[in-house]
Amino acid sequence: MKTILVDLDRCNGCFNCQLACKDEHCGNDWRPIAAPQPTTGQFWCRVDQRERGRVPVVKVAYTPTFCGMCDDAPCLAAATDGAVYRRDDGLIVIDPEKARGQRAIAEACPLGMVYWNEELEAPQKCTGCAHLLDDGWAEPRCVDACATGALRYVDADEAADELAGAEGADELAGLGTHVLYLHKPRRFVAGTVADRTVNEVVIGAAVTVRDEAGAVAAELVTDEFGDFYHEGLDEARYRVSIEAAGYEPVELVADCTERDVVFDDVLLKRPRA
Repeated sequence: MKTILVDLDRCNGCFNCQLACKDEHCGNDWRPIAAPQPTTGQFWCRVDQRERGRVPVVKVAYTPTFCGMCDDAPCLAAATDGAVYRRDDGLIVIDPEKARGQRAIAEACPLGMVYWNEELEAPQKCTGCAHLLDDGWAEPRCVDACATGALRYVDADEAADELAGAEGADELAGLGTHVLYLHKPRRFVAGTVADRTVNEVVIGAAVTVRDEAGAVAAELVTDEFGDFYHEGLDEARYRVSIEAAGYEPVELVADCTERDVVFDDVLLKRPRA
């Protein structure tokens, strides 16, 4: 069984995979595998872009998103009359003719990657470029077009060790997706430590991040700009303690349950004489 393995550390948001999918399927009729993809409104390969943090620490996460070709595929379960089928190579294909009128197939996908074509009155989605694989290609167009190596088409058995550290889309949890991600973004905390009485940043301040149980999640030191940054936190609340020689300690709360946390300048005070 093949798996699309996505290394998110390598994805720079070039959108080549999304464009290649459009080039392959828009205006091209690959029946009985797939009818033409509309030029607008459908993205069988979609690069999701999400801004993280806030000024002055802003990051952008790019996530190529595809049909998961799930072991327990909701679209397959929702279909009647053989409108959706699984090939011997594991790819799930929607029959363009048999699926006419079966809107439930599109509505069943928890990831929103099965689209309803109003003109054809039929559901459509990624086919894994089954028509190309049948013609001798080793990988789908999206993988072939990836310039950074972020997308790979791997054999699940041969890459078992690497896949053990990969994760599927949250929406497909428990369904046995065959699109897996390495280095999925986790929450970060960031800030700048300064002494405004002398208008200087504080270099070398000790920053300790603890979870609500008091366990240390990270130990950092502010850099030459007085900045600290740590990524790799769970979606939870943390206490951030900051200490520097000659200053009173500071403790802050970082609520990472919903978003990354960027503190306003953390101003340290010298003890009163």
